[in-house]
Amino acid sequence: MSVLDAAAAAAPVLALLSPRDRASLLVAAAEALTEAADELVPLAIEETGLTEPRLRGEIKRTAVQLKLFAEVAAAGAYLAVRLDAADPDFVLGPRPDLRRYLVPLGPVLNFAASNFPFAFSVAGGDTASALAAGCPVVVKAHPGHPRLSDRTAEVLNSVLPAGALGVIHGQEEGVAALKDERITAAAFTGSLAGGQALAAIAAARPRPIPFYGELGSLNPVVVTPSALAERASSIASGFAASVSGSAGQLCTKPGLLFVPGSFDADSFEGVAPHRLLHAGIVDGYTRRRAEVLETPGVTVVVEGSVTSDGATPTLVETDLATLVKHRDTLLQEAFGPLSIVVRYTPGEPLGSVLTELVEGSLTAGVHVGSDEDSPWLHELVTSLQALAGRVLFNGWPTGVAVTPAMQHGGPFPATTNPTTTSVGTASIERFLRPVVYQDAPAALLPEPLRDDNPWNVPQHRSPAGESPNWGALNG
Repeated sequence: MSVLDAAAAAAPVLALLSPRDRASLLVAAAEALTEAADELVPLAIEETGLTEPRLRGEIKRTAVQLKLFAEVAAAGAYLAVRLDAADPDFVLGPRPDLRRYLVPLGPVLNFAASNFPFAFSVAGGDTASALAAGCPVVVKAHPGHPRLSDRTAEVLNSVLPAGALGVIHGQEEGVAALKDERITAAAFTGSLAGGQALAAIAAARPRPIPFYGELGSLNPVVVTPSALAERASSIASGFAASVSGSAGQLCTKPGLLFVPGSFDADSFEGVAPHRLLHAGIVDGYTRRRAEVLETPGVTVVVEGSVTSDGATPTLVETDLATLVKHRDTLLQEAFGPLSIVVRYTPGEPLGSVLTELVEGSLTAGVHVGSDEDSPWLHELVTSLQALAGRVLFNGWPTGVAVTPAMQHGGPFPATTNPTTTSVGTASIERFLRPVVYQDAPAALLPEPLRDDNPWNVPQHRSPAGESPNWGALNG
């Protein structure tokens, strides 16, 4: 496969680039993408049905991601350099000179998402973080926007080194690439079934590779009695906007809202139909919506609709007992503009119920009253932390900030690896591995491990003579 040949050839070239040179490439990619927006956005509208404002915002987000990782690359802290000086008096016996840092894994396979044709696709966060790590990227394009994928790659390849970014199409081609020994890691955003199948392939290789899959999420949100009493109207309107935005085709859409009483659904009325991304999503959402509507004990609040031309929001209501009884039906993601309002009784142990019922999610949220504090609330927040990678207060999970502290990941089935993130600067760690040089001659040390530090990267040093004082805790 020529794309894989090119990626394998580019791997050592990218790995040897200095942090500054790598950063310059990412900035150039961001600028090229921004300059091509007027050409790319109409193509994205045609292939996905997403709106121009949404897509232009997404291009801006994607360019910001690339520039953020340029900053990460230039700083060099991601290399995590640790230098332990040789110590003949080390308390466990003589310690050799040890120098540790992180090196790029090699070519990364990125399975692009349908719902973010820029931010989680050819030029998206997985690509940006892998390139920042020094890894070439092979993108398995999503069939929902093939022409956009090719053109986006052409734009980026006008400024990137040969082989740094390639695109392949087709399910069989994607599976073949995942099995190829030249691929050293894979990232995926998509369905639970698809992600599990690909993760199994990655694990079954003669040399298994890390597979970072973002699969599915319910993103439960709890409204406390105090919050509902203070601002019921604004909570309702924010919920409606979060569920209906981009026709609910977001991995962070709130699929469950727990409220202690009645809920005003007026904000859901009158939302205009929005085209779903492709026929597969129309079919899947239609089936899932029918399952929810046909569940005993579920009341339709806003019926909504779904056709091949578009969907409007569907909102249903039930109680906690029904949710528990029909958990197998109701506690599955509906990828589209549908959400379930669950009534609960104030004071009941909602935190423990959520821990038992809801599987891992990307996010979990709680709306609280002014200065609200109680043992019940603390238990609830602890439970939300246990099931999600991001816990929100008085906000909605849609809209993932591109920033260093962001965590976009969570316990399975939200992701296949709960210790990593696909958004934020920590996502670079997925495509690096540690190497230690022991007692290496100075002339053979790579730049980040040298005492003269020609790349000027942060170095954490452990001088000789410290070990007898470990555990003294002298502040």
